Amino acid sequence: MNAPDALVTANPESDAQAAAADVSAAEISAADRVLQVLAVLACAGRPLSASELMQSTGLPRSSLYRQLARLKRFGFVAESGSLYAPGPLGLQLARGFDDGSHLVHVARPVLVQLAQQTQESAGLLVAANGQAVCLDMEESPLSLRCSFAKGRSVPLKVGASAKCVLAYLPAVQRDVLLAQAYGADAAARSMAAAELQALRERGYITTVSEVDVGVWGCSTPVFASGRRAVAALTLMAPYQRAQPQEAQLVQATLAAAARISRSLAE
Repeated sequence: MNAPDALVTANPESDAQAAAADVSAAEISAADRVLQVLAVLACAGRPLSASELMQSTGLPRSSLYRQLARLKRFGFVAESGSLYAPGPLGLQLARGFDDGSHLVHVARPVLVQLAQQTQESAGLLVAANGQAVCLDMEESPLSLRCSFAKGRSVPLKVGASAKCVLAYLPAVQRDVLLAQAYGADAAARSMAAAELQALRERGYITTVSEVDVGVWGCSTPVFASGRRAVAALTLMAPYQRAQPQEAQLVQATLAAAARISRSLAE
């Protein structure tokens, strides 16, 4: 037997470990595909066709239908005709989140107070799956008001809320998301990074008409213990109404975020 042949030996333990690793990788991959489909449906805001899901997830049709079958079986997805949407178990998850989220419980009375004080709409948003997601919302009592529905999400690129949560993500994660958002446009990516740096130095950001035309927004971070940013508090108003009192609205938003942060740090 030559030397190379002598190195090829039977090792049942190593073979078993390799097989287990392959199975584990396959399970993780399958789980990722299921969650990918569910995340796309959750962010869409409307029912999607199989073709739209294939385009958004990059999954082949056969694999997509396998994931949809799993999700339908457990109630995470509902099918109507040829369209797919989040199923009834999603509602139970949402209720469970509302009941169990310490962040929402702490922030809720402050959102109500801020909306009453300013007569404008106040929301609490977090970063999730490359989106800014609204966890809670208290709308302005005025008939003409701005609204951002609870559960709605926007990409981490435009708008006060999205920029605020993006600015306080870990640097590596933030850079990856900026690269995804701006691709090969190095100049635009550099400008966006500079804007986020200015936001962190100032502690807040204001925008006008970036997501919805005529809407002014002010967003500032909410911190937990250890100065760890966990959310963004956003005040939104019609621009014409916000403009004359912008300084006061900014200060009210900063003060409200500070109250939430103090409670979370206790």
